[in-house]
Amino acid sequence: MLRNVQLKIILIFGIIGIILISSIGTFYGLSLREVGNTEGYSEILNTQIRNIRYITVIAIILYGVITILIGIFISKAIIGPITKLIKDAPRIAAGENIKVNENNDKKKTQVDELTNAFDIMTNELRGNLNEVNRQKKQIETILLHMTDGIIAFDMEGNITHINPAATELFKLTEGDNSFDKIFKKLNIDINLEKTVYLEDWTSLEQRATVGEKYLKIFFASFKDEKEIPSGIMVVIQDITEHVKLDNMRKEFVADVSHELKTPITSIMGYADTLLESEYEKDMQDKFLNVISSEARRMAKLVTDLLTLSRYDTNKVKKELTEFDLGQLVKKCQEKLQLEINKKHHMVECFVTANVPPVKADYDGIERVVLNILSNSIKYTPEEGTIKIYVGFVYNDAYIKVIDNGIGIPEEDLNRIFERFYRVDKARTREMGGTGLGLSIAKEILDQNNSSIDIKSKKGEGTEVVIRIPTK
Repeated sequence: MLRNVQLKIILIFGIIGIILISSIGTFYGLSLREVGNTEGYSEILNTQIRNIRYITVIAIILYGVITILIGIFISKAIIGPITKLIKDAPRIAAGENIKVNENNDKKKTQVDELTNAFDIMTNELRGNLNEVNRQKKQIETILLHMTDGIIAFDMEGNITHINPAATELFKLTEGDNSFDKIFKKLNIDINLEKTVYLEDWTSLEQRATVGEKYLKIFFASFKDEKEIPSGIMVVIQDITEHVKLDNMRKEFVADVSHELKTPITSIMGYADTLLESEYEKDMQDKFLNVISSEARRMAKLVTDLLTLSRYDTNKVKKELTEFDLGQLVKKCQEKLQLEINKKHHMVECFVTANVPPVKADYDGIERVVLNILSNSIKYTPEEGTIKIYVGFVYNDAYIKVIDNGIGIPEEDLNRIFERFYRVDKARTREMGGTGLGLSIAKEILDQNNSSIDIKSKKGEGTEVVIRIPTK
């Protein structure tokens, strides 16, 4: 096909040259004929015309030779290398190394050099394209699996890229396809152009609430190779857990302050009263009992706080020992027998299977069991029933405590392990509770690779299940 193009070029070039030379010769011949019509010039002019014809024929012949030489040059210098490159293209695309042919004198021709140059360029381009594709795949994989949301907008506010996390965090639909629509939906007052061009004077961070999630949104413009702004990148972080932890910290500080303030106020009040006036022995004893009770309550609260602090900082020294869980539960029941008798409870303990020994922190597990049993005793009315089951399922030993006490409302079940959380604050404080018992119990069980689960219905009772891995 290229050779046909070559012949067409030579043919057109030759025809145009012949027409130009013939036209010039004809023009001069006609001009001379007009002059030759005058007297005395006819014979001279005929001679000139014949000379012009000879020159024209010679010029055409020379032009033809030159055209042929140009065609040969085009064939060798341009058409030939391109033809060879086209023939070698499938092999180059297939990854083959094209060997350079050598002539008899072991010298490379221009065609070989051109082909070799194209081979090198092709290999470099292929390597660069592979590297670009690899980097693109890496970036796409990172964006796809990021927990943070990423959205890229162009200068018109259209989305150029978005990852699944952003769609999920913003709860986007198909209609939310532009910068203005998305942030208008989130009630965020922000302007794309102002953010891009005035990024040093505008806030690059915003906060929003979508459903129950708290989000932090960061805006950053990106530029092209000429440092001209070409769009904006939006990064969305889910800070729900951070906000909740911060709120819990604030509540914790407030609760601790309140819990310490109450007994301190009582102690100070009764002590000042005793100092200001003289009272009878019975009244003094009554005031001193209140002071002693509040002091013990405050000491217990401080002790529980220190215990939680040690578990939080992993400063509790655990001594892992093997022990029988059934014997531990019966021992705890014996320690609480006095409280059981006061409320005339019917407490039954059943070991339902041959439970293998457990390996855990004995003192920690004992504290958990005492806490659960004491809660059942406190919140079960007089002459109530408490049943304790110790058994084994799969690889876990379990303790199940079931009572028919006052129960826990369903809406409070998710928060009962929070520090200082009480279902009935007044009643719990009256019974001497600090609101930290279940928090400490969960921390201890977590440290021993164990778990606790509580089911309850208000007015019907509570079921607590503790699972501890066996040896």
